Amino acid sequence: MSIGSTKSLTQINDERRPRSFELPQLLQARTGKMTRELLLNPGDHGLGMTPESLRAETTTVAACGYCATGCGLRLHVRDGQAVGLTPETDYPVNLGMACPKGWEALEVLDADDRATHPLLRDANGELKRVDWDTALTTFTERLKAIQSEHGNDSVAFLSTGQIPCEEMAFLGALAKFGMGMLHGDGNTRQCMATAVTAYKESFGFDAPPYTYDDFQQSDCLVFVGANPCIGHPIMWERVLRNPNSPEIIVLDPRRTETAMAATQHVQLRPKNDLAILYAITQHLIASDLVDHEFIAAHTTGYDELASHVAAFTPDAVGPAAGISADEIRRAAETIGQAKAASLWWTMGVNQSYEGTRTAQAMINIALITGNIGRPGTGANSITGQCNAMGSRLWSNTTNLFGHHKFESPEDRARVASILGIDVDTIPTETGWSYDRIVEGIRNDEIKGLWVIATNPAHSWIDRGDFKVLLDKLDFLVVQDMYASTETARLADLVLPAAGWGEKEGTFINSERRYGLLKKVRKAPGEALADFQIFRAVAAYWGVEDMFADWTHPEAVFETMQAASAGRPCDITGIDGYRQLDQCGGIQWPWSREDAAAQQTPPQERRLFADGSFCHPDAKARLIVDNITPMPEPPDQAFPILLMSGRGTVSQWHTQTRTSKSKVLRKLYPERPYVEIHPTDASLIGVHNGDTVSVRSRRGEVFVTAMVTPTVQRNQAFIPMHYDIINELTLRHFDPHSRQPSFKDCAVAIRKA
Repeated sequence: MSIGSTKSLTQINDERRPRSFELPQLLQARTGKMTRELLLNPGDHGLGMTPESLRAETTTVAACGYCATGCGLRLHVRDGQAVGLTPETDYPVNLGMACPKGWEALEVLDADDRATHPLLRDANGELKRVDWDTALTTFTERLKAIQSEHGNDSVAFLSTGQIPCEEMAFLGALAKFGMGMLHGDGNTRQCMATAVTAYKESFGFDAPPYTYDDFQQSDCLVFVGANPCIGHPIMWERVLRNPNSPEIIVLDPRRTETAMAATQHVQLRPKNDLAILYAITQHLIASDLVDHEFIAAHTTGYDELASHVAAFTPDAVGPAAGISADEIRRAAETIGQAKAASLWWTMGVNQSYEGTRTAQAMINIALITGNIGRPGTGANSITGQCNAMGSRLWSNTTNLFGHHKFESPEDRARVASILGIDVDTIPTETGWSYDRIVEGIRNDEIKGLWVIATNPAHSWIDRGDFKVLLDKLDFLVVQDMYASTETARLADLVLPAAGWGEKEGTFINSERRYGLLKKVRKAPGEALADFQIFRAVAAYWGVEDMFADWTHPEAVFETMQAASAGRPCDITGIDGYRQLDQCGGIQWPWSREDAAAQQTPPQERRLFADGSFCHPDAKARLIVDNITPMPEPPDQAFPILLMSGRGTVSQWHTQTRTSKSKVLRKLYPERPYVEIHPTDASLIGVHNGDTVSVRSRRGEVFVTAMVTPTVQRNQAFIPMHYDIINELTLRHFDPHSRQPSFKDCAVAIRKA
């Protein structure tokens, strides 16, 4: 299938791009000075389209850059600039649909607060415009000075799930192999670390097994801590297209939009999901609704699982969880009797202090019922950011490049050989997790921090504490497309970056599909693609020879392919960007052997159809654990449990981009609000629309009361998108994934 009805921009780029794009075209690397050509026209070097290629009107399809659904958007280009877009009808992900964020993807590029020039904080504490040479010289001298005084590991980076795989690969390799940093992590730690850890331990690899067609093939869908109607509306559209009149079971404390459409809403008390899933498992086993043949052939740990859940009977779990035992039995029997049951989760599970074990409880249910590897089945994590999976594979943070292991001499030698670098430049241990880097700042172990395309001064848990810690740093660098983010405003140096539509590369969506990002606009002012900034940093740092072959994103993609060979995520069979464009993206794995056997990749492919998993014995692990108490339960002083999550379909994360669109702003409340149950509101004398104080042990905020029965008594909910939410949240983490538990803290609410 060819997505482009006209000559694609990828084809145009491939024909016009010099295949030997050498570093001197960008930098006079030996002297560390930017060339006049780059300074005068920074948006057109090394990435994407030349002006000549865009004179004619044309259209092209690229993957959306918001969430990990990975929709295809048809971009309409005139005189070198994208002037509009429409959802692509033939793209296998969205089939002609788009959410409001996708429709407004171009609009947010024109915001007045774009970062257009490097900014450096002067002696008076003000950020002032400087040229790129000054910015890169300052970057290099300040960070090298910190390393010289305090050691290489005194400088760290915090990366993202928002930039293409090739840029993540470049950053991770540059920081860890070129600049000597040991510690670096991504904001994917805040959204997907739990799912990653669960999959690694259970399957032997970070391997979401499903394809979007499973939404339409299931006759029973279970959503735990997930509200795809709001968070991932295109996926929810797939559910609505399901022809099987499926049972939809939702486990959620709130009566969300998804729960309203469910056939069974299990409205549990918060943080009882693990116990309920164990109770469902117990009832499945007790009722003999399990696949004994599959269990024996493809899993280990069944006897331990059965023994562990024996005490979690529906009668024992139901009352404590705020539901009836019959609700648990009904849900279990619905799953066990289904022809094809699928279990889905997002942040309600991942962002929990026992999220890893909760995710694995769903994996256990899928495995013991044989609901894996077949159409409509699976234990399926829905990814958040557009390229969180790219971060998981290629960012060189929790895994060595290409999902290798830092601790493995064989893996280090293989990666060194592929990259053509000295194996001794590769660290022999995984660096610190995000929370440990933050504690490193507190303990004066981290003195310099490089933040790329993320906004932790808004998004990190216990935000007030984190902002104080940022002030302790000797040097904070923020690289972002907007100069107005909460983190950028605290920086010593701001490096202006191009955004989606202003550079090229690949994203990996929730169903493991590599989709193509295309450059259809010039970045404003002197902003550069992150890829070009990394090339420039490499030159100024003096390690340009290490990255001599990293000349443009597709060259890095070829290196990624080499590193993937023989791995579960093998992509050696992809015939470059051109084939990604023609096929509407390609799911991993797609190896040379796959390509030789079948020239065109099937659009819907799921993992583990043969029952073979990624552990050495090819069997999946059934993993259980003890229930742990809530770290900060409500009490007399703070009687309300505060939850957070996605608010409306028009908001996304910290609103760094969505707030720039007039259309999107009209679709959500401008002022932060808290959802309160009518009885609780009555007890404190609050009416809908009143201003209320929400106070935790860490801070106090003032928001609008939204009185609604969609939350239960003694519970409240504030959307995560407003910067006030993390003034309240409690700093605690899943012990296995080190992911923050954002969705539970005790608060008091009163009328302001």
